[in-house]
Amino acid sequence: MKIAIIGTRGIPNHYGGFEQCAEYLALGLVKRGFEVIVYNSHNHPYQEKVWNGVQIIHCYDPEHTLGTAGQFIYDLNCILNVRKQNCAIVLQLGYTSSSVWGWLMPKKVVVTTNMDGLEWKRTKYSNKVKKFLRYAESLGIKYSDHLISDSIGIQNYLKETYNKSSTYIAYGATLFENNDSEILKSYNLEPNKYDMLIARLEPENSIEIILDGVAKANLSRPFLIIGNHETSYGTYLKNKFSKNSQIKFIGGIYNIDILNNLRYYSNIYFHGHTVGGTNPSLLEAMASNSLICANDNDFNRYILSDDAIYFKDANDVTLNLLDTIYTENRFQAMLIENKKKIINIYDWEIIVDEYAKHFIDITKTRQLSN
Repeated sequence: MKIAIIGTRGIPNHYGGFEQCAEYLALGLVKRGFEVIVYNSHNHPYQEKVWNGVQIIHCYDPEHTLGTAGQFIYDLNCILNVRKQNCAIVLQLGYTSSSVWGWLMPKKVVVTTNMDGLEWKRTKYSNKVKKFLRYAESLGIKYSDHLISDSIGIQNYLKETYNKSSTYIAYGATLFENNDSEILKSYNLEPNKYDMLIARLEPENSIEIILDGVAKANLSRPFLIIGNHETSYGTYLKNKFSKNSQIKFIGGIYNIDILNNLRYYSNIYFHGHTVGGTNPSLLEAMASNSLICANDNDFNRYILSDDAIYFKDANDVTLNLLDTIYTENRFQAMLIENKKKIINIYDWEIIVDEYAKHFIDITKTRQLSN
């Protein structure tokens, strides 16, 4: 079965969650005998035509010159190319800039779309943009034969809002066991003597709330912010917290081994995401034995249940930083339970099997209807 994956900047991952999903999924599907195409931006760092058995097709992507408008052109170029590929299935990861071209999808393929999170809830967007995103969401549903939800919250939302059923398939993670404290030396860190977060620096990821709490706690141990800070919001945050020497903006890190080790040896890992489904960085923190302090919302509680600390505001962050002792038995119990979830629910091998089953089921459905 030939499958095309569109909607990402490409693999191997140099950007974010959907790229990571595409990377693990493509590798897993190839291992199971599927033929897989992944679409990459023409300026992706990896320029070869094959990556570990996955066919890579580079399409022109003018985002670097046109900004957001370039994403729409890139997605159009990917869809025009996929019309030539004689695929059985197109897996569309997200809908924001691709659903307006949904009517151009090849008619003989089965289109299944991972509906991502509630993009129109992101605070960085103006009301006009939010209105467009709601429209794009509706087009994503209209032009898809099947829908995938990466969280029960999104699944419920699609049913309640559009009366559309979707297949629940979460993101995945792999239990991290190859810890190496030598990696910390490059960052002048000591095991369990620093706190951290990994996120895109955007308002809905609670970065400012967390850092307000860190500044108020006024602890001497370092607090790492890992994520691209060369943005207007990143500049705002760096200026606001410039006098807090313990707050360190590291920038983006895409080496999974380095990230996992930083998570593994952290004292507390903060997860501030408020929009979306099963967030990849949250699962990776669970898989890396991180003690997690998460924004208190339904998406995070569905994954973590009682196996995390929660915050609602900066005062909660301060109290958790001051009062939390990593080695306490109750916290160690949280780590054990989160590991079990990765092994039994979110392991990538399980997730790839669920996608493979979904692809087989939806092609059978198409064959029966013809």
